Amino acid sequence: MIKIDELTRLCEKLGCRITPECSLSEYITFRFGGPCRALVSVNSAESAAELIKYLKSENVHYGVLGRGSNIIALDEGFDGVVLLFGSDFAKIETDGVTMRCEAGALLASACVHAQQAGLTGMENLFGIPGTVGGALYMNAGAYGSEMKDIVVSAEYVDEDCCIRSIDLDEMELSYRHSVFSGTGCVITSVTLRLSQGDPDAIKSAMTECMAKRSSKQPLEYPSAGSTFKRPKGSYASLLIEQCGLKGLTCGGAMVSEKHSGFVINKGYATSADVLELCEKVQSIVKEKTGYALELEPVILK
Repeated sequence: MIKIDELTRLCEKLGCRITPECSLSEYITFRFGGPCRALVSVNSAESAAELIKYLKSENVHYGVLGRGSNIIALDEGFDGVVLLFGSDFAKIETDGVTMRCEAGALLASACVHAQQAGLTGMENLFGIPGTVGGALYMNAGAYGSEMKDIVVSAEYVDEDCCIRSIDLDEMELSYRHSVFSGTGCVITSVTLRLSQGDPDAIKSAMTECMAKRSSKQPLEYPSAGSTFKRPKGSYASLLIEQCGLKGLTCGGAMVSEKHSGFVINKGYATSADVLELCEKVQSIVKEKTGYALELEPVILK
């Protein structure tokens, strides 16, 4: 049982914003999803630890959200509290070639911050639509670069609600996986180590990277980014295209005709549409090629 008045008082004490019965469609890049019982904007590692400790003590179901770019929010909503790591917790600081980002900082903002400071190493990550915390959680990457190439350490709230630190060699970073995956640990900040570079050359590389994304990906439609993980020995988009599934639809959801690795929202999709379409794609690809495609976005439930 969620005691909204009690949670509100705690948020006031911590200086965190709270929105009861908040529609998740505003916070998910797929642009659908029902309401959560309350959405709380986290503003520090300490407030995250306090909030999680309280929610656990009250047996309140909770979820964690950053940019919402790798998330499927269900039509029926989320029967619990969502902790939002967003603009209230997005400070970025540089010290020489080291950059510390609070978990809610957008990865794109971190890339721009690095470029302005003349720091290279993030150019290929520019345009990935997520937060730095979310990027580390799934070891996000693109065009041959991954978070594991630049991460030094991170701070997180462990399952006992204590604030801990962790070094790169303990993170178990691999393709779309980290030691945090599937645990109750919540990343609160990430420290990166970059290299000195020329700001103009870095900016040119970022511009080129974004142009490549725009030309190949359906950025004009809401989506969760790449819909399926890369199977060992092939590529999801290649398999989907070989099976003739470009343009396949379920309600308002469609396999993009521009990039078959993306399921997009044509403007009126529901989570049920997307999940049904993904199941069809998985079934047909498995039947025709033998490959089992795994969903990349996390279902918030």
